[in-house]
This record gives sequence, structure tokens and C-alpha cells, in this order.
Amino acid sequence: MRTLEEVRATLQIAKLKEEDLQKTIHCLSFGPNVSSADYCLMELDDTLCKHIEAGQSLVIRGDKDEHAVVCSDDKTYSLKIADTSNLLLFLPGCRTPDQLTDTEDSSHVVHAQIWGFCNSYWELRKQRPRLKKLKRLLMENPYEGPALGGQQENTENRYTMQDLLERIQASEEEIRTHLETIHACQIDGYWRVLDFDYEMKLLGHVTQLVDSESWAFSRVPLQTSLDELAPLEPREMIEHCLNCYGKRYTENDEVFYALNEDKVCWGIALMLLHNAVKFNLKEFQEVWQQSVPEGMSTRLDQLKGIALLDRTSRPETICLLRVEDLPEDTVERFNHLFTLREKWTEEDITPYIQDLCGEKQTTGALLTKYARSSMQNGIKVFNSRRPVAT
Repeated sequence: MRTLEEVRATLQIAKLKEEDLQKTIHCLSFGPNVSSADYCLMELDDTLCKHIEAGQSLVIRGDKDEHAVVCSDDKTYSLKIADTSNLLLFLPGCRTPDQLTDTEDSSHVVHAQIWGFCNSYWELRKQRPRLKKLKRLLMENPYEGPALGGQQENTENRYTMQDLLERIQASEEEIRTHLETIHACQIDGYWRVLDFDYEMKLLGHVTQLVDSESWAFSRVPLQTSLDELAPLEPREMIEHCLNCYGKRYTENDEVFYALNEDKVCWGIALMLLHNAVKFNLKEFQEVWQQSVPEGMSTRLDQLKGIALLDRTSRPETICLLRVEDLPEDTVERFNHLFTLREKWTEEDITPYIQDLCGEKQTTGALLTKYARSSMQNGIKVFNSRRPVAT
């Protein structure tokens, strides 16, 4: 242990003035069996610091073949190692200059023992949750309705919320939000996504009932709907369908749903495009309008993110292209899009890259980085910055 006299002698050799330094002088020494592998450092922003100080936890998620991410209750962060040229020392009980209250007039030595050291730390950056895997897992065993008499329901590949938290690289809030987006529901404690044909069957029952009863789409009574359709489908499935395609509200203690025109038209368009490679656009619009409930109006802007129009072909065509089926990685997404079509207008490509935008990032910034712009017949179009393999 160094004495104050030894410290002063060292300062003199280093040509440092004692009066220019803090009154409290820390003398550091290594503890026994100190190793750089004993500890890992993680850099946290103010939000995560407050999260930890409030007693909350952070969870590291990822399978063996995935890059690890860190999740709070509602956000996901990438986890990367950052090297530093300065040696980082772990000193329990050591105080920084702003924590010192030097009341003594003369210098004094405080001895601190180093518990560990490190040349790198974990750097956290907020990122988009990786949710594509969620639907892929649930599609291993989609729910096709109640088992018919004598049939056994498939109980394999079913997932609870805890199962999903262990497999999906996203926070619980982000997972729950996406489960709602893909119209998943909880059945017997397991999260299930509905088989597409079964979901359309449920929507058909609801819209036909509304039509036969001459109800306003903004005023669909829950209890009457359940009573009328109970002989056809489980009551909880009818209510789930109403939740997916409408908004719940209460009036005079009675529960009603206001069906969302855009969502209903979207669902029916998806059904029409599901089994067709390409559709004549004019014919599709006619069939689509005839297929939706009377009183609802179809519009092409309802199809953003699920259908791609080709205005250059003769006749004009439309085909199914869902954003959820595209690669999750940004570079792979752009490569795939430019494989499908060499040149894109900003209007056409925006629905397919919108979900790639990070915090405070715009689709324009993404296009600037990953695409090259040019003018074609007076219209700005975007193509790949590199040759695309077809």
C-alpha cells in the first residue's frame, strides 16, 4: 500500500503539481485472481438505466444460429461488442470526482482494489424486432376450427406465450402487438394463427349475418351475433373475427362492433388473390366490388402491402405480394424486390419497405441508401445499385 509520501514522490517525478489535483487520491491495486473474463460491461442509455434502476430486467434472446438481441418489456436492442483502447477497470466503492466531498484541507490517500478489467463492452442499439419467425412457428399448426366428431386435434407444434418469448427475438409487448396484427388468438392457453380458409369462412358468416339482418356496419350487436352463429362456429371464434375486422364499443350496457370497411375489403381481396398468379386488374376490381358486403366500397389503396399492380402491362394486372412474405433483412428485401421488378416508383415500393424504417428514419432515406434513382417518362423510378441475379 502506497503512503502519501510515496504518492508525492511519484507526482514530483511526473512533474505534476499536487495543488492541481483532487484532495482525495485513489491508490489502485489488483485483487487476487483478477481476470478479464470475470465480468462483461454493457453500455445503457438513460431509458434502460431507469428501467434497471426501477427493478426491471433485460433479457438476452436468440437461438444458436442467430445474433443475440437484448429485450426490455417493450423494446428490442441489437447487441454488439465494441472494443476500446483504454483499459476499463472495475472498482467497487470507488467514487468519481463529482461524488467526492473533500472537506479536508490536505491530501489523503484512499486505497481501492481492482476486481476486474476489460478491453471491450457490449453496445446496445434500438432495432426492429425480428418477428417473421413468429408467424412461421404458428403456421406449423394453424387452427382450422373445432375437431369434427371422432377426429383428434393435432396437439403438436403449439406455443404458449412463454414458448414464444424463448424463441422470438422481440419484447413481449412487440410480440403481443404482432400477434394481433396477424389475427392470432389464444386457444386452450396456446397462441394459434387461423387457417386462411377458416378465417375467411368466419368473416363470411359475419358479413352474411349483417346483410340478412340489415344491420348497419357500424352497429353489429355482439350477443345477437353470437346467438345466431353459435350453431355454425364456436362463440369465441365469432367474437375473435369481430375483433379482427371491427372495433368494439358499448352503448347502454350492450356491446356492439363497428366493422372496419378497409379491413373487410382487404380480407376479401386477399381471398380472391390467394389462388391466382395474376389477375386482370379491371376484372379483379369488378369481382372484388361484387364480393364485398353491399354498402361497402373497394379502393386500390386498401391493398397496400398485399398486392402489386402492373400498370405497364396490357391489360393492366394485379397479383398477390404480401410484405410479410418478404425477407426481414434490409439488403435481402431490396434484392428480392428488384428481382421481382427492375424499376419501381416510390408509390409502389413504399408499402414494401415502410416496416424497415428505424426510429426517425424515412423511406426516402432507405431508397437513397439502397437504390439508385432515375427519370423514366417524367416519373422518378428506383432500381438496384448493383446487378441483381434473376
